[in-house]
Amino acid sequence: MRSKPKLLWIDAVSCNGCSHSFFNIDLSFLDNFELLYHPLLPSGDFKIQNSDILIVEGAIKPNFLRLGFDLNELISKLFFKAKTVIALGTCAVYGGIFGEGLVFNKTSKGKFFKCKDKVINIPGCPAHPEWLFYILNMLKENKKIVLDELNRPVEIFSYTSHMGCTRNEYFEWKVDAERFGEKEGCLFYYFGCQGPFTHSSCNKILWNEVNSKPRAGTPCFGCTEPLFPKENLFQTETFMGIPANIPLGVSKRAYLTLSGIAKSLTNERLTKKLIKCENEDKQKDN
Repeated sequence: MRSKPKLLWIDAVSCNGCSHSFFNIDLSFLDNFELLYHPLLPSGDFKIQNSDILIVEGAIKPNFLRLGFDLNELISKLFFKAKTVIALGTCAVYGGIFGEGLVFNKTSKGKFFKCKDKVINIPGCPAHPEWLFYILNMLKENKKIVLDELNRPVEIFSYTSHMGCTRNEYFEWKVDAERFGEKEGCLFYYFGCQGPFTHSSCNKILWNEVNSKPRAGTPCFGCTEPLFPKENLFQTETFMGIPANIPLGVSKRAYLTLSGIAKSLTNERLTKKLIKCENEDKQKDN
């Protein structure tokens, strides 16, 4: 009988948000692994040892103590004793707001860039639990995982958050929401929604299988991207009324042409739906 993969989960400089996100799935799944250590689960005392899968949650930072070690020294020891390393969450992948990522420091090379071939990046703040569940299953079954140029699994991050968004039709017709929390209208132009620039499947698989930020009336923050969090989080930078950043894969000329056509036409169905929603919200406020 094949032995269980040895899994070691270490927390660097983090809020443990990815751990708590992962706890939303059925943890009996971990019975398929030999859990050597997790900072929040009863898994025995920590010790430096070999592992099949090392999960690093959080950023690395000099002169930061963890488990009696300098954090950089600790991660280095565990890194080279692991067969595969998963950088879990945006802090571990790109550094986030706390420090540096394993392979990348925002958009530049990180401490372990030369060893990136053994690293799988799963960004997100927090990372969706289904993403980690999927990758661990693939590793357990020794299946090939195709990665993109940022070492993210293509199966997950070839999508944009914009795909599957219930507000896509409003985006196409340039019908914009003007307040947070509105059920209808696009959140891109007035509220800086990063969905068109963000690689993730959030709006396809949803959170807890029921929701996502745009569905709740909040713009996508772009939390799976290297420069998250961006300045002026809820603003779209414009030049003469034109967004400075154009959705991925679309030329500026094509975007302006399609936008011009959409604005010259009126989709009465969408406009009436948005007005009805705004009136209902005003009645609630009163």
